[in-house]
Amino acid sequence: MSERVITPRSRGFLFLDSHPAGCARLVEEMWRAVPAPERVPDTAPVALVVGSSAGYGLAATIAGLARAGIRGIGVSFEKAPTERRTATAGWYRTAALAELALRNGQEMVFLNGDAFSDAMKDQVADLLRERFGRLDHLVYSVAAPRRTDPDTGAAHTSVLKPIGEAYRTKTLVFDGEGTPEVKVVETAPAEGDDVEQTVAVMGGADWERWVDHLADRGLLADGFTTAALSYIGSPLTDGIYRQGTIGAAKSHLEATARTLDERLNKLVGGRAVTSVNGAAVTQSSTAIPGIALYVGLLRGALGEAMVPPIAQLADLWDRLTGVQPLDVDEDGRVRLDSWELNSAVQAAVTERWETATTETITRLADLDWFHAEVQRLYGFAVPGVDYSAPTNTRIPWPDTTS
Repeated sequence: MSERVITPRSRGFLFLDSHPAGCARLVEEMWRAVPAPERVPDTAPVALVVGSSAGYGLAATIAGLARAGIRGIGVSFEKAPTERRTATAGWYRTAALAELALRNGQEMVFLNGDAFSDAMKDQVADLLRERFGRLDHLVYSVAAPRRTDPDTGAAHTSVLKPIGEAYRTKTLVFDGEGTPEVKVVETAPAEGDDVEQTVAVMGGADWERWVDHLADRGLLADGFTTAALSYIGSPLTDGIYRQGTIGAAKSHLEATARTLDERLNKLVGGRAVTSVNGAAVTQSSTAIPGIALYVGLLRGALGEAMVPPIAQLADLWDRLTGVQPLDVDEDGRVRLDSWELNSAVQAAVTERWETATTETITRLADLDWFHAEVQRLYGFAVPGVDYSAPTNTRIPWPDTTS
């Protein structure tokens, strides 16, 4: 056993270590926050969550277990603890969630590896056939910087860039003492094959490959549903997000959903949708210029009315499992972001954005909440955890055989 006191050390929004006990407590908090199910299925639906250890994928896994009563498989790519460093936060969250599912009598197997690889798809297919049977639901939530194409072996790298011209935006940073500063940053436009590279990583190619891989093996149940998690966001962040390289990838994801929806309907009477979620503090979103400022201002405007990911994903599971209708917009998207893109909310956030400076930011944005949310991504700032006490960092990955 390796026990030590872990203190938060960070470079910007990136923390160098994570706290096992804090990550475990956070998972328990999220589970308790899931609304009680409106109905209990006669047979537990079999589900696969690709990208199950962080952000909306983690919320999807927890909500699926606690709300929809799923059994099945979660896939993620996390780093193990070493002598010098803790494991990634997703490693500890997964270990805690596996234990929590076991305590609640639910069979959930977690696999650690490259979700883009055909080897992982084969492993999942074999496990489904051996232990679970045909798949009822697939939730796809992968945010990664790189992907290797299994067919060509080509490595693709995603970038966060505007398209056409440089993009200037306000952004929020914190100095070494935690003092907030509002700065203006400029991001150079995409060049060369930046758009194609980003689409290859973040678009719908791998999601479609997962569906095809499982369909070819006869592993999709009648009425199978699949959702890829996405985001549109505010006009305030359009230039770097929806109108940028990431936006091109999201458009490809949505086009893939329409293609898959038509094919699945013919194949198994199934559905494929994208789920447009609302803003949240995630490890991915904090890397995007302007997003941290926007989310802090959004929280400042909405307060407790801001809908957390776990509540949004409970809503999505109700729609995937038929508790509520699986209604979509004209582009085939389930909209879970109406609370954020409400015109009155956006007007309030825009007013705060326009007047946000280093001098005014503390009264316009909820920075205490934002700073705590960033720390919670790594298991810090979680109530009820004694951070002065040594904690075991050598937590094993959940057993995949039991």
